[in-house]
Formats: sequence, structure tokens, C-alpha cells
Amino acid sequence: MKVIFHHDGTQWEADLDAGIDLSVPISGAGSGVLAWGLKPAEITPHREGDYVGSVREGASVNFNDISFNPHAHGTHTECIGHITPAAESLWNNPPPSWLVATLISIEPVVEGTGRVVSQEQLEKALPAPVSKAVILRTLPNPEAKKHTDHSGTNPPCLEPKGVGWLRDQGVEHLLLDLPSVDPEADGGALAAHKEFWGLPGNRRPEATITEFIFVPDSLKDGKYLLNLQVAAFDNDACPSRPLVFPLVKMAQQRA
Repeated sequence: MKVIFHHDGTQWEADLDAGIDLSVPISGAGSGVLAWGLKPAEITPHREGDYVGSVREGASVNFNDISFNPHAHGTHTECIGHITPAAESLWNNPPPSWLVATLISIEPVVEGTGRVVSQEQLEKALPAPVSKAVILRTLPNPEAKKHTDHSGTNPPCLEPKGVGWLRDQGVEHLLLDLPSVDPEADGGALAAHKEFWGLPGNRRPEATITEFIFVPDSLKDGKYLLNLQVAAFDNDACPSRPLVFPLVKMAQQRA
């Protein structure tokens, strides 16, 4: 099914049957992404007395227990409640169903003992006007990203002032293929998270960060229609499934 809509003075067409899934699933086989020193997620048949919730083991249905942490296992979307003292839930302030997003690809630069995506790189990759949703693909982009344990590896992160620049450009939804916008170990500073959510003084409860996505090389940088689906968890972060749909520019609108 194709839809036509207007955005930033331009008429666009999107094929809703041509979505590309950017999510990395939570896997109980120990083959998914992992971070923060946690063990892999577990998906196992429920056991209670002599009962085992597995058709293979004699049950009438498969009945699994799942143990995971949304921040460490698979693609997830988090809200401002990730770093606030009061419990704030993504369920109460979910992202819009449909967004126009800009996909950019950046190779992090060396800074100190780590690698960062800098403000200069973001400004170069995102000419004005900047979309409310930005999808960041870091380079290089091997398929192994979908099966990596990042614990203790000091993975790349974003320069806090660069995240502040995104906020000032009106970016409300940031999606990236890294474990976090901040360094693995920063003493709890979480400077980039705070910049994005405008803390302490200019709170942005509508803003979200989605981590651990994977963008295939087949997708070119540019604008896409984004459907950011989030699971129904009453929590600061939820497993999520970002779907993107290629856009075709139809015509410029007259002033």
C-alpha cells in the first residue's frame, strides 16, 4: 500500500509494504547483542513441579519464561525516566506512530582513549532543516554488530556538545547502533543523555533514544518514513522495533 504525504514543503510517497526492520531481537540462544557486563538473556520453558512448558517435553503448549534487561539485550527505546529520580515510563509518553527520519553514516573519530561522533561530524551530515528523528549508522558496519558483547570494550559514543546541538536543532528521537550515547565508564556523568533530555532545567519528556539498532548497508543515507514500535512495558525503557520505509520525492509544494 502506497501513501502520499507532505513534509517540509515537499510531497513524498512511501510504500508501506516495503518496510525494513532495524531491530536486533532479544535472543535466548546467547547470540544477540550484549552490554554492561550482563549475562545473555534467557528464554526457557516454565517449570513448576513436574510441569515443563515445552511441547517437545510433553506439554500441550510452549510456555516460556523470559529474563532480560532492556538496556543490555537487543534494540530498545528509552525515555527521560532512564536518568531521573522519579519513575517515568515510556508507556506514558510513547513516540509518535509515524515520523520522517534522516539516516546518516559517520565513522567515529579518536578522542583520548576512545572514539566519538563529534558535533562537527553531525553538523556536516545533517544540513538544515534537521528532521525530528535522526538515525545514526556508525562505520564500519559489519553484520557482527548484531552479535557483539560490548562489555569492557569501550565502544564509541557521542560527544555531549554534539548531542546538545541535535537537541537545539529540534531532534526529538535519536536512533543509533551503539550501546549508549555516553561512554561505557564515565563515573555516572551521563553528559550526553542529560544534554539530549535537557536536564536539569529544560526537560524534554517527549524525547526518546533508541539504542542497539542495525542499519543494513543496502540503505542509503537520506530521508525515510519511520514507524518506531515500542513494546507495552511500564518502564523507562522497552524493547522496540524501528521500521523504515524508503521515500520518493514527488513534487515541491508551492508557497
